[in-house]
This record gives sequence, C-alpha cells and structure tokens, in this order.
Amino acid sequence: MRFSDQTVIVTGASLGVGRATAAQFVAEGANVVLVARRQGPLDEAASSIGHADRVWTYAADVSDHAALVGLVDGTVERFGGLQGLVNNAGAHFRGPVETRTATELSTMVDVNLRAPIALSRLVLPHMRQAGSGFIVNVASLAGKLPLDGAATYSATKFGLRAFTIALAEELRGTGITVSAVSPGPIETGFILEELDEVADIVFSQAMCTADDVAGWILDCAHDGQIEREFPFSGGKLATLGYLLPALRRWLKPRLSARGAAAKAALKAKRSNRS
Repeated sequence: MRFSDQTVIVTGASLGVGRATAAQFVAEGANVVLVARRQGPLDEAASSIGHADRVWTYAADVSDHAALVGLVDGTVERFGGLQGLVNNAGAHFRGPVETRTATELSTMVDVNLRAPIALSRLVLPHMRQAGSGFIVNVASLAGKLPLDGAATYSATKFGLRAFTIALAEELRGTGITVSAVSPGPIETGFILEELDEVADIVFSQAMCTADDVAGWILDCAHDGQIEREFPFSGGKLATLGYLLPALRRWLKPRLSARGAAAKAALKAKRSNRS
C-alpha cells in the first residue's frame, strides 16, 4: 500500500493506460480522480475499478483551463488534499503536417503539452501544503527521436520531457518529484485501432501493455526517478538517433522493414482472434 490515503488525479483515465493506472493506484490504497472527456466511459471505468468511496469521476476536456481549475478545487474539496497527478491524456493525428487541419495540430499541442503544464501549476500549491507530492507525465520515445509523419506529436512529447526535467530541478528539495514515463508502442486502442495509419518503424520496438506502463507510473510516483523508458534498448537507440541524425537516416529503412514484419504479424494475430 505505497499510496495509502493519498489522493491522485489521473487524466485520460477512461481507457488504456489511464484506466490501468487508476486501478493500480486504488489497489495500493489511494483515492483517485478519473478524468476524461465523456462521462459514460468514466462511469464504466469507475465501476470496473470498484471502491466507490475512493474513486471520483470528473468529465472535462483538459484543454479547457476553467475545467482544470474546477477539477483541482473539486478534488481538494472532496478528499481534503491532493498529493499526486498523472498527466496521461493524449491526442495524436497521424500524417504529414500539411495533411492535418489547424484544429488537429492545435489539439495535439493543447492536450499533450499545454494542459500538463497548466495542471501541474494548479496542483503545486496543494502539494506544497501537504509537504510532498508527485507529478508523472506520460511522454513517449517519440519525445526522444523526431518521427516524420508525427512531427507535431513528437514536438509535444519533446516539450513534455523538457518540462518534466526542468520542473524536477525547480522542485528539488521540496519533497515534490516530477517524472516522465516514455514508452514505445503500447498495446491499446491508441495504436491498435489505427494500425494502417501507424508508421511501420513504430513496430520495430517491442510493444508493452497498459498495465506495464501503469506499473512504471506508480514506480516513478513512489521513488521519484526522473524517467523510465521502454524498451531500454529503444530508448538508447532513440537518443543516438537524435544526437546523430545521419545514423537515424541510415537506420530508418532497416527499422522500418523490421517494423513492417512485426505489424503484419500483429494484424494476422488480431485477425485470427476475430
């Protein structure tokens, strides 16, 4: 029970990683506020988690600042304090920049970067009052290696990692930690429902599950490690590719071929299941 009697906000909590994270926090004793845009999926998630006395749902668009203010104020009013925040909500419209609308590009920036920054600012006074706390931002290996076809998404995840590292330094010694979890492809609807649109190179890295990522989020919340990434080799390769663009261009055809084979195998597996 690492989080007994602590209160944690989890955004993007109705499905996938957010739902798994909320469930694991509740299992470890926390009060959890589930945040997502639609009330129906939130109610389903809350019902599956149970422990109704320690779970509260809050339907909101995280790009709406007024809604974020209401979220934080309502959380403190309901549970008497606030010790944790997981910025998990994400948006990704795949394809070259020129093929996406201005609204789609703005949505990615607002949801993936602006909202975590704004929400972190809002929760910090309550964490200072508590004398401790944690913020965990769900980033991506795309935040270490720029991906064509995902330029804006990569930019937001680069920014989120930079914000995480800088804020962690600002808060050093306060008892409040800030961490990033940077996974490669995750076996959730975020990817599985758009398999044909996802670049082959993404599948060159081993996939993880929502429960895997949730476990790393809880570990960061507990020990304050600045970043956890998966797969480990993929994280190091992403760093090399960022530092040495020529190496990235040389490796890309090879990784894309490996990813195409992995994607085909995944599609065949899903087809057999259905």
